[in-house]
Amino acid sequence: MAKTESTGSTWRYRWAHRQNVRRVSTYRGAETAWRRRDDELRQLRALAADFQGSAAAGAGLALELAADEVVLWVLPAAQLVEVRHTAVLPAPDLTVAPRTGPLRPRRPDGVRVTDAGMAVITSRRLVLLGGRGRRDWAYGRITGLSHDPAAPVTLIQVLDRRRISGLLLPTDAAPDFRFKLTLAFADAIEQRAAVIAQLDELIAEHAQLKPFRPAAATPGQARLSSFVPGGRRSIAVAAAIALLVPAALIESNPSDPRGGAEVAAAATPAPTVSAAPARIGPALALKPPPPKPTKSPRPSPSATQGPRCGAPENPLGYDFCGGTRIRKPAAEVCDWFDCVPQFWAGRGYLVQCRDGSVSLAGGRSTACAEHQGVRRTITK
Repeated sequence: MAKTESTGSTWRYRWAHRQNVRRVSTYRGAETAWRRRDDELRQLRALAADFQGSAAAGAGLALELAADEVVLWVLPAAQLVEVRHTAVLPAPDLTVAPRTGPLRPRRPDGVRVTDAGMAVITSRRLVLLGGRGRRDWAYGRITGLSHDPAAPVTLIQVLDRRRISGLLLPTDAAPDFRFKLTLAFADAIEQRAAVIAQLDELIAEHAQLKPFRPAAATPGQARLSSFVPGGRRSIAVAAAIALLVPAALIESNPSDPRGGAEVAAAATPAPTVSAAPARIGPALALKPPPPKPTKSPRPSPSATQGPRCGAPENPLGYDFCGGTRIRKPAAEVCDWFDCVPQFWAGRGYLVQCRDGSVSLAGGRSTACAEHQGVRRTITK
């Protein structure tokens, strides 16, 4: 037997079921992405606290270590690269940058490969044991360091060398190499505690972004707009047409049909004078045409523009008028706005894309990337 009860037709129950399935799917995707990033940060935190090497790790390497020098990490395959043009690299820092995406196995323009061999990170330097010789980068002489955000290339500038050189690494080993090089450099300047404090701050910030389980939709929350094909967009288009058509008719100013008939009667040839001279005058006398209706002023944009500065009607108080950015939207935000797929996986603030959809990735380069870019910010 179909359920109707106090909520009316069964389409309300179907609407609630679809909404709950979509909300749970979006929430689970966002929670999976959040847990993956949380595990990554905590693993980096544990590595930063326990990262240390030993002199025994350098056994068998064609590398002579100093008395207080230990081997921290060894990468069997790496390529030595040099920059053809003159450049100035940024000073090395201890920033633990989040991963922006997968690195592409390519060599940037202006960079050429000159040797290949084994990369060794020690407590005092970075070394490449290549087929043509050895290349050292002592931490105390490094003046510039740059990690390419799109390619697995790390460039290094030192005091005693005019040409910039560096390493081209396998794509899967580059993130691990960069983090461990940062730790080794931090140890050299006695600042490992600063790296650990930075990771603790990143973990705390990420904890605040944990997605929350959305509230369950009920049949009573279904709106008639969801019963219309196209939903709120179809209703908005119909309302816009209803406003524009009368304005267009008024602008066109059609002639009075009665006035046209009287003018046509006046143009009819008059009968001969001999038929009824006394009646001819009154019969051909024309009434003065009524005045044409005056044009109604075209409605100004401010008169037709609804509240919320163009935002759809919603009980959440969200608008496009400018104000406070929304980083933690209400659970029912997707009931009133057209959310992008994987909406709850976003990490930022609410923005509207150019195709009308809504994203929670405001402030990031990937916001609305598949929806024609960001149009404006949703505020409250």
